[in-house]
Amino acid sequence: MSLKSLSVFACVATLSASLCGSASAAALLTSHVPAAVARHQAALAGSVDPSTPMRMQVVLPMRDKAGLKDLLSVLYNPSSPLYRHWLSVAEFTKRFGPTQKDYNAAIAYFRGQGLSVTNTAANRYMFQVEGRASDVERVLHVTLNNYKHPTENRTFMAPDREPTLDLQVPVQHITHLDNYVLPHPKLVHADSRGGAGTTGSGPGGNYIASDFRAVYYGTGSKAKLNGKGQSVALMELAPFNPADVALYFTSFGPTNSVPVNGIGVGGAQATCTSCEDGEQELDIVYPIGMAPGLDQVQVYVSDDPVAIENQMASDNVSKQLSTSWGYDEDFADEDAIYQEMAAQGQSYFTASGDDSTLQASGPWPEEDANIIAVGGTDLVTTGPGGSWQSEPGWEDSASGPSLDHTILIEAYQLPYINKNNLGSTVYRNVSDISANADFDMMLCDKGKCAGGWGGTSFSSPIWAGFNALMNQYALKNGKPTVGFLNPTAYTLYSGNKKMLHDIIGNKSGKYPAVKGYDLVGGLGSPNGNKTIKTIVGN
Repeated sequence: MSLKSLSVFACVATLSASLCGSASAAALLTSHVPAAVARHQAALAGSVDPSTPMRMQVVLPMRDKAGLKDLLSVLYNPSSPLYRHWLSVAEFTKRFGPTQKDYNAAIAYFRGQGLSVTNTAANRYMFQVEGRASDVERVLHVTLNNYKHPTENRTFMAPDREPTLDLQVPVQHITHLDNYVLPHPKLVHADSRGGAGTTGSGPGGNYIASDFRAVYYGTGSKAKLNGKGQSVALMELAPFNPADVALYFTSFGPTNSVPVNGIGVGGAQATCTSCEDGEQELDIVYPIGMAPGLDQVQVYVSDDPVAIENQMASDNVSKQLSTSWGYDEDFADEDAIYQEMAAQGQSYFTASGDDSTLQASGPWPEEDANIIAVGGTDLVTTGPGGSWQSEPGWEDSASGPSLDHTILIEAYQLPYINKNNLGSTVYRNVSDISANADFDMMLCDKGKCAGGWGGTSFSSPIWAGFNALMNQYALKNGKPTVGFLNPTAYTLYSGNKKMLHDIIGNKSGKYPAVKGYDLVGGLGSPNGNKTIKTIVGN
């Protein structure tokens, strides 16, 4: 959803719609009607039942966006006295969050209109409202309809027009008013693509989580870091079954001592007893495999990604975050959250996707320039539990320039674009870094374990676990956490080519994995203490 120009707010501030008619209602700052509805490409399939319960996030605009951009440039500049002096949530909110006055007024307005306010945020960026579909239609001056999806065999819900509010306080967006795009995990089984296990420690030569600690970090006396003092947070759009997590470690080891804490965001259910949870399970076990001494893994669960991401930023407990889900683009809302995470020293990783191109894979959220897109590789080790041997690119790793042409290339990425890697000199290029994604990994789902799984779904949580090792090393040596990796990694890479394993060979779609930076493997995969010491600083 793209940012729209600000409409004139003609309505006088009030807590009652009866005092301000829809003729003077103010438009929201972003669009809410899917293009298929706006262009009359989706046939009407009836109205939404007025009694349908709805849960939404009301998002207010951040303040001083230019100032935030300037601050980030200072926080990530090694020559600045403020380098890596991260903000607390309270400091960020005071400088850039919506004002307390606006936040209170907006909450009071929705309550006055008969909707329940069921969750608020420490950064004041959004609050949760619940009510019936008929109440939502009345307050937003829309009709909620069901439409026949133009490309899928299902119907979807959407408003018939852009919402307006009889409220003077500007509102940026209201989430969950449509389900035109359904979320999907970036996970694929070899049965659908081919592939087999190779040099892993699991059954049939498949890799298990602990293999990646050995190959990307190391073993023995030099591998002293284990993630102690660090927490990993995961964004999951469906619940997980703790029994599947336990089954993984029982089956493949080692004994797990890391607490896995489910967090149902805004009242959502975090866990289940019987559900499809392969994505959620692998997201949990692979960071633990990399960093078995973590203080905890926080599993944030909801069907609203914006709500999850904002709570991860507002909680600011975990300094490494990961998601392996694709879903509908919400640039205006999410990019601000990613910038808050960066200002607070949080590293947020996302899977690049598994269908060679961003278009086929579903290009969000990896397109955003303020998130770390993790591409896929085809790792080969010296043997079960062995060290790194070779690592060409994975042929299914989603790669390419941003399809959203409002997302331009960052200055730190531009020097690496050349005729060999075929990247864009205008738009942000995916990926940034990478890790194994081939069809040779184990997971447990619905009480059973199997190999032959792949996808950049694995690459992202592997990096989250490795990031925990970097942050443990940083704090152990009196240094701040590393924060958003992209500006640091790209800047350091030019003079430290061996800080990461270079991904060379194969191609994904039209993009080859060549020497140096490329769109398949990005800057490369973790290279143990070379990566840690270079990025943290000796």
